[in-house]
Amino acid sequence: MAKQSSTLAALPRAEVCAYWVLSFGSHLYSFYQLHIFSKEHEAGLERQFQLEKGFLIWGHKKDPTDFEWSFWSHWARKSLLWTLLGHAVVSRLASFFIPKFRVTALLAYGLLAACCAVGIKGVGVVLGHLGLSLAVAQLCNPALSWSCALLLLSTLHIPPLQEIQRSWYQTEEEYYLLLFSVAVCGLRFISFSLEHCWRPLEAGGLQQQVYWLTAYSFYHPLFFNGPILTFKDFLQQMQVHVKDRGARITFLSLLANAGRICVWWLIAEYMIHLMYMHTIQANETYLEILPPWALGGLALALVQFFYVKYLVLFGVPSLLAGMDGLAPPKLPRCVSIMHSFTGMWRHFDVGLYHWLIRYIYIPLGGSHHGLLWKMLSTALAFGFVCFWHGGHDYLQYWALMNWVGVLVENGVTILISSPLVYPSIERCISPAMRRRCLALISAFSTAMLILSNLIFLGGNHVGRIMWKRVFIQGWCTVAPPMLAFLYCFAQIGLEWEHNPP
Repeated sequence: MAKQSSTLAALPRAEVCAYWVLSFGSHLYSFYQLHIFSKEHEAGLERQFQLEKGFLIWGHKKDPTDFEWSFWSHWARKSLLWTLLGHAVVSRLASFFIPKFRVTALLAYGLLAACCAVGIKGVGVVLGHLGLSLAVAQLCNPALSWSCALLLLSTLHIPPLQEIQRSWYQTEEEYYLLLFSVAVCGLRFISFSLEHCWRPLEAGGLQQQVYWLTAYSFYHPLFFNGPILTFKDFLQQMQVHVKDRGARITFLSLLANAGRICVWWLIAEYMIHLMYMHTIQANETYLEILPPWALGGLALALVQFFYVKYLVLFGVPSLLAGMDGLAPPKLPRCVSIMHSFTGMWRHFDVGLYHWLIRYIYIPLGGSHHGLLWKMLSTALAFGFVCFWHGGHDYLQYWALMNWVGVLVENGVTILISSPLVYPSIERCISPAMRRRCLALISAFSTAMLILSNLIFLGGNHVGRIMWKRVFIQGWCTVAPPMLAFLYCFAQIGLEWEHNPP
């Protein structure tokens, strides 16, 4: 509703305060109910999933079953925090003593750090993909570059190759680190290849292309997990004079950002100490017997933990990238104020969203070639994200739900904004009531958005049971109050967007 949203009406202060109170209260009470359920079934959960001994809260155990959090926490303790600190030191020393060779120093350090983390053979895999992508890019044919990139990404899921790569390492964690690194580098190779196809001379001759592509691919803070920065942005920002770079971040802002990351880390750890949401969502029996408030708390806790987790996982590399004068994508926006599929994609993983828009949506025509091309462009963007994440069946359902959700939201926006409909709405409904109607529509969209995210985070069984318990069994007891609270969340999201703090 682009036409209306730019003139969103203000609501009475008391009404907005009520939305805030209901939103916070529903979060806290549902989390409390989930905490009570977690403690009541702690013995059974520990037998089945082996809860770990907690270290933040005396007497509490810890839910270790979120793979990403446990995986990156393990690697942070083992080596990544030290290599990231080493990157900061090398960057500062190079900026002071050899500013003209600063990028070269970071390139060398990135290669060395990658060798220490994934081994010589792992770096060889990345360099092999880099070399093939660079060679195909010289043909300046986007279709060939895309074919090469998709073929290289598909090799990550070929069982014989997986077994060979697993044999290089002693633990599964080392293999998965290589897998994640190659997958993220695949996005960088596509970015370089397409930028080269569109502007062949921007990165210079072949020698300069090799240099900048290697520096871009092995830039250490972003190497393993992102966030995603396009080759064009990396090249332009790294070529800025070193004195101009240093002015972008002050010591006080550095301390403030580091402090925020520590707070986010503490929040994430407290969540998995107080609520065993990941072990509960892995067991269908517990999902079936959760009380309604605890069921809502589980849904909120899963998506909120995902949000806080990526504040940490993207916050640390973004902090270091900012120290180097880069402008990393914005950190994710709180999921509790997300009230549409479109907003979720725009504001959660901002780097991936910009990447998809630049390299898939716009080249395929986007919104400039009619409705069918827009639908196709959006479908291929979601299809690629599904393929990049592994293409599993639950990811296919998740991608389909997001595609349909975006299309429905755009369709409703076009309908309401049309010259046949909007004048009647404007004449018959007051601005404040239009905002309330928008929030009510957004509540239904948010319900489907949360359901799709639960499928992404927990699998098809979580989505199936949530749908059954909320919209089939609880259509008259659970769904109405849930939509009422989602209406409050949507009002807070609208208030945040149009009156940011």
